[in-house]
Amino acid sequence: METQLLEVFRTVARLGSITAAAQRLRFTQSAVSRQIATLEAEVGARLLDRLPRGIALTEHGRALLPHAEALLDRLTTARQAVDDLDALDAGRLRVGAFATAVAALVPRALASFRASFPAIALSLVEGFTPALLQRLEAGEVDVAVVSTVPSGPPDPARFDLHHLVDERMLVAVPRDHRLARRRTVRLAELADDPFIANSTRPEETLFAASGFRPRIDFTVSEWTAKFGCVAAGLGVTLVPSLAARSAPADLVLLRVHADDAPARKVYAATPAGRSRPPAVDRFIEHLDEVARSPQL
Repeated sequence: METQLLEVFRTVARLGSITAAAQRLRFTQSAVSRQIATLEAEVGARLLDRLPRGIALTEHGRALLPHAEALLDRLTTARQAVDDLDALDAGRLRVGAFATAVAALVPRALASFRASFPAIALSLVEGFTPALLQRLEAGEVDVAVVSTVPSGPPDPARFDLHHLVDERMLVAVPRDHRLARRRTVRLAELADDPFIANSTRPEETLFAASGFRPRIDFTVSEWTAKFGCVAAGLGVTLVPSLAARSAPADLVLLRVHADDAPARKVYAATPAGRSRPPAVDRFIEHLDEVARSPQL
């Protein structure tokens, strides 16, 4: 049963006139009459009595009318729900991000996105890139901000990757460190320094791509704790530039020579082969804007 037939029937019933319904719907009277006749043929019963002045619903017409109205109202609600998603007047956005992206890039993008689309419910989960990609495939997040990992970039056959920024590497040293006045250092110059890292295995740390094998004395996962250890003189630590904003003033951040620590690529990842919700597309635009900001 076509919904247009029900709409014509409802309009005729509400206005009590085929002529008035034709004017409201911008059809000819004969077109309205044909559609009523088609609907009557489908339900197998007369729905209207044609009177000298207007129409009257039959018993079958009165039985059908509330169901036609309910169906058409539900269809209108469904269309509005789809339109709201396209207009970002409703819906949700679940974002995953690795730790240093949560230091500045992602929060700033979320803040500007929320200012533009306050009706969207936002959530954020932090994690390591491999775990975030698993959650992305499982449908637990809608978009994940991830980075290249020791094994390489995420698999482009499984994920659509939107490049956001190339993240350079820095090293945090105490202010009284012998190299503190330098702007750029080679990792070989730090071979005798104890390092604070998140693992004792270099292949699981930011050193993986450099080939440098540091002396790791302390393993700490949180950046606040790493910076505290450096400030206390316990060693130095490698810092991605996205985390530099959280470094305290009593530390010095030095650039690592590009030959020693190539820039780490940061992506917005979504599942390959799946349609992206409108909110994801818009959020990636906000990520791009923040990534291009000179303050990042």
